[in-house]
Amino acid sequence: MSWDENAGPRIAFLGTGAQGASIAADFALAGLDITFIDQWPDHIEAIRKNGITVNLPTRQINAKVNALHLCQVAEVKVPFDVVFIVVKAYDTRWAAEMIKPVLASNGLVVGLQNGMTHEDIAEIVGRERTIGAVIEIASNMWQPGITNRQNDHDESWFALGAIAPQTQPRVESVAKLLRNSGRVVVMDDIRSAKWMKLVVNAAELIPSAIVNLPLNDAARFPGMLEVMRLAGYEAMQAALADGAKIIPIIGMPPVTTNHPERYVDQIFDEVLKTFSRPDTLVTSLQDWRKGRRAEVQEVNGWVVDVLRSHGRSSPMNEIVVKMGLEIEKGNRAFEVGNANELIAAYMKINAQS
Repeated sequence: MSWDENAGPRIAFLGTGAQGASIAADFALAGLDITFIDQWPDHIEAIRKNGITVNLPTRQINAKVNALHLCQVAEVKVPFDVVFIVVKAYDTRWAAEMIKPVLASNGLVVGLQNGMTHEDIAEIVGRERTIGAVIEIASNMWQPGITNRQNDHDESWFALGAIAPQTQPRVESVAKLLRNSGRVVVMDDIRSAKWMKLVVNAAELIPSAIVNLPLNDAARFPGMLEVMRLAGYEAMQAALADGAKIIPIIGMPPVTTNHPERYVDQIFDEVLKTFSRPDTLVTSLQDWRKGRRAEVQEVNGWVVDVLRSHGRSSPMNEIVVKMGLEIEKGNRAFEVGNANELIAAYMKINAQS
């Protein structure tokens, strides 16, 4: 531990949307010194007026917290000991640059995000000050000051691990903080854990958003489960090509199969069973419904780029990326009719394999 044990750490959450706000609210109710920082002005003003409200499956919580607009980060006088970055993967670099001047010299930055953002953070604040993380929570936010979290603490799962070996002994102190919001494990190989999460994200996020369906409905749509699994299989190939190991995540038992595709199925099934509700919309679909871009390149595009760098193709992910970018350029609607094109692509790929 690097902070005063009596005073406790100064903590900031940079990015307090659906995920960040619900976790940070738990920190506030635990009596921790917490500051919300966000880029949505109405959200910050609503929090200042009414506190942050979190609707959980069987209860509602509200916490009064200190909340800052992005422009006020430059006014911070006392540096933060721990900063949780919970912005979109594509916003990671500027977020890390913004928080670096107000990070304590021995402070830590934790990227609670999709994608392989730990390397971006490490490049900016230093490997010794970076902690990689995996997060598994379903939540959504449609109005300022209120977030809807579909998993309570017993169904929320996190993994933490240092990027630099010398920092690993400090990870448990951060895990202790995060246990105010769910189950937390400390991992020696956080890079492999983040790859395993990217594998399941490649299967679920953009594919289900393209057809504009809740995750469970997309997986049940005739032919779509095969599409989604193939995107995951290719992502697992990319992970292994990149040197990652197949390791258990999201509370699953130790890996008992040497069959990479079977393990992809197991991860995906666990997400559908434990972390997804009938109405759960993946974060990418929420982004598109709000008119924002999603993490197309940072998830499925990452798979394409990694396999391409090894002289291999990822045809299902290439199609997912193509269709996702067409949607974001306004050249295609995200609608259930897109399933026909995805399924036809799957059939063609399967026939050629």
